[in-house]
Parts: sequence; C-alpha cells; structure tokens
Amino acid sequence: MDYHVQPMIHCFRQNGMNIVMDVNSGIVHVVDEITYRVLAYYKGNNRDLVLRSLGEDFNEKELNEVMDDLDELIQSGQLYAPMDKNYQMAIEDKPIVKAMCINIAHDCNLRCKYCFAGQGGYGQWRMLMSFDVARRAVDFLIAHSGAREHCELDFFGGEPLMNWHVVQQTVTYVRQQEKKHHKKIKLSLTSNGMYLDKEKVKYLTDNHISLILSLDGRKEMHDRMRPGVHGEGTYDQILQNLKYCIQNRHGEEYYVRGTFTRYNMDFTKDVKDMIDKGFPAVSMEPVVGDEGEDYAIQESDLDTVKKEYDRLAKFFIQREEEGRPFFFFHFNMDLWRGPCLPKRLRGCGAGHEYLAVVPNGDIYPCHQFVGRDGYVLGNVFEGLKDMKMMREFRVNHVFTKPECVNCWAKFFCSGGCHANNDAYGGDIHKPYHLTCEIQKKRVECAMMIQAYNKMKAPHVMHQPGTVAAKQAQGLV
Repeated sequence: MDYHVQPMIHCFRQNGMNIVMDVNSGIVHVVDEITYRVLAYYKGNNRDLVLRSLGEDFNEKELNEVMDDLDELIQSGQLYAPMDKNYQMAIEDKPIVKAMCINIAHDCNLRCKYCFAGQGGYGQWRMLMSFDVARRAVDFLIAHSGAREHCELDFFGGEPLMNWHVVQQTVTYVRQQEKKHHKKIKLSLTSNGMYLDKEKVKYLTDNHISLILSLDGRKEMHDRMRPGVHGEGTYDQILQNLKYCIQNRHGEEYYVRGTFTRYNMDFTKDVKDMIDKGFPAVSMEPVVGDEGEDYAIQESDLDTVKKEYDRLAKFFIQREEEGRPFFFFHFNMDLWRGPCLPKRLRGCGAGHEYLAVVPNGDIYPCHQFVGRDGYVLGNVFEGLKDMKMMREFRVNHVFTKPECVNCWAKFFCSGGCHANNDAYGGDIHKPYHLTCEIQKKRVECAMMIQAYNKMKAPHVMHQPGTVAAKQAQGLV
C-alpha cells in the first residue's frame, strides 16, 4: 500500500525561544519573531497570503527577505522536507523477533496501588517460571531472530528477584547459546529493589545485566503508592539497597524509574529528590489508570502536568549549567541520528518484534498485554499460533492510524503504547489522548533543551531579521 506523507512543520515557543521542527527530517530551527510569525502562513508557494496577513505588522521588504531565507531551507530539505524514501521499505520489511520479556515471576513482594500487573499475579494466579520454560523462551528468541546478531531479553515480573535461582540458570544458558548461535543478547532486569542484596548486585554487575530500578521519588510519595504486602512503607529499605547497587555498578547501565500520580503532579521535586539521593540517571513516568481511581491523571490535569514538565526542563538546564548534569530518560533524544525509521513508524515492535512469555509458557504481544483475554499468540512448547494477530500488530503503524497521520509527533511516539491504547482507547489502533498529550509535551521539552544547548555554543551566531538556524548549521 502506498501512503501519502505530507511535508509538515511544528512551531512552538518555550523558554524564550521560537522553535520550529521539520517533521519528516527531524531538523530543529530556532528562529526570530518575524520568521516565526511568517511560518504560521508560509508553505513555500503562498507569498501573497503572508503579505496580506502580516503586512500591517512588518514591511514588505522584510517579509520577502524572510521568505527568501525560508525558500533556501526548503530547497535544501531542512524545512517542509519530503519523507525518507525508504519508509515504504521499512513498513514492508520481513518481520523477525528482536526482543523478549520473560515474566520470570508472577508474584511480588510489594502491593503497588497502580500496578498494571495486578500486584504480581496479572489478575490470574501467582506462580514462578521454571527453568524449562525460561530455556525454551531463550530458544524461541534465537530461532525467531533469524540472521540478526543483536537481540534483547528482559527479566520481568512481578518481582524477578523472587525467582533468583532461575534468573541465574537462564543467564548461564543465554551465554552458552550466544556462542553456539553467534548471537549477542543484551540482558536487562526490572526490579523494585527490595531483594537487591550484595550478592545479587555483584552477580548482576559481573554479568553486565542492565537494571531498571523502581523508586517513586520522595519518601511520602513512594510509601503511599508502593507499600509492602502488609501495607508497610518500603522506601527506607529500597533506598538503602539502591544506593549500594548504584555505587557498585562500575559503569554498568541502569536507571531509576519513578511514577507520578495525581498526588504528586509537582514531580520535579521527586526527580530532584532522587538525584540528590545519589541517582543521576532517572525517569519519571505518568501513571496510567482508570478514571475512577483517585490516583489517576485526568484530562483536566493536563495543563498542570505540562507546566510541570516546563519546570523540569528548566531544572535540567539549571543543573547542566551548574556542572551537575543528570540523565532524564525522556529528555534523552537523539534528534540528529535516530531512532531508526522502522522504530519511528512502529515504536517498540510489540506483537511482532517484541514478545512476552509468562510462567506457563504462553506468548503475549508484550508484558502489558499479559492476562488480557484474546491476546495469547502461542506457547514456547507449541510455537506461534495466532499469526493473524501478529500481522495486525505489524501493520499497526503511524500511517494506519488516522489520528497519527497528520500529527507532528508521530515519529517520536510511534502511535503510542498499544497496551494503553487497547485498555483506555478501546483499540490498539486508536491512540490514548491523555498519554499522547503528555508525550508531545515531553518531546517539546527535549527539543528545547537541545536547541538551548546548541544556541549557547560559541559557533552559533545570531543576526537580526534572519533565520537563526541558517547561521547555526547543524543546530540539532
């Protein structure tokens, strides 16, 4: 199928800058006021409209000079650029499984109030994965990854450290099979940190296993949403364990992941708290929950959440300028080199490139679909069964979603999370508006930060009445 991709731009103001992004190329420009005003109308072939619309505010000579500059950017593919000609090939390329999540434990030692996994049991039963199932999951990943050398495998739960012995057995098996099949499998593990003792930290570090560790910022926020099985606070023990872990990672990859709810829409304070506690690589995710839940972010909260991201972006810049930079997951965007085209179109690849395996061996489109009726794709003992569903996930990209086709952010969110779309939009093909709006704001903040940092660079020169980005080649 041939998709008609319109050239488009996105313009916004933030932190005293007029920012313009060319959607198809990903190039970001910082422009002066007159250029920003002109771009509200100018498409490259409609000078008369610009002159009529802005003639009372600017003289004709100024407007024509600006449009001359814009024409040069258009002709060079930096503004209103056509879509990469390879996008059709990226849509139609042969599917292979690149990554797998193994839910090694359908049980948990916490009772987090917003847990999509039903506090460990996924709304079904609590059980631990046997090594036989884990081994077959690894075999499945290798067999279905084709000639691809690099693959990924994540230990997930519940809490995977509750099944520590099988985690260790699986790591040993992965390393054996890597050599046998000429693969390089990146391992990661997601943990709440309660069982993260010295022995486990050493093992995870020595075996180069990336870590995603959960902590919800300030103590009062964490203990309110992430209690233990008896309702007790867990912050103090987790903080102690995470501090020891990070101090002994020896450069191995990790980040600390928090969740903000309606109780802490001032989440910049939580980010600051985590950084000041010794965790310079963090993430803070918006909660996703049913409207009836008192912790759930509502549509009416969007303005508050967006303003808080503005505060967080300014705090990020402040810390950089103070020489105390930190890594924030959603501001870490490589606008110049990535992500790759297939990822921009489809996102995580759930349901066809990325799959999840549960303790009984069933295969789901991803870890967030686990336990939902109608989403079992097969079993590691019997193979894939529902190829029709896998194809439905594969063709579910930004050009098949009406809400995404003309959205400026489509190549950054890739149509949103399929699981959230299904749970809260009623359809994997229909983006969930609330998370869309939050994602767009985060992208704007990330673009602003990168533009701000480039504009500070000594080689960037500003000249009144011209497109600033034209003088700052390679701005972003």
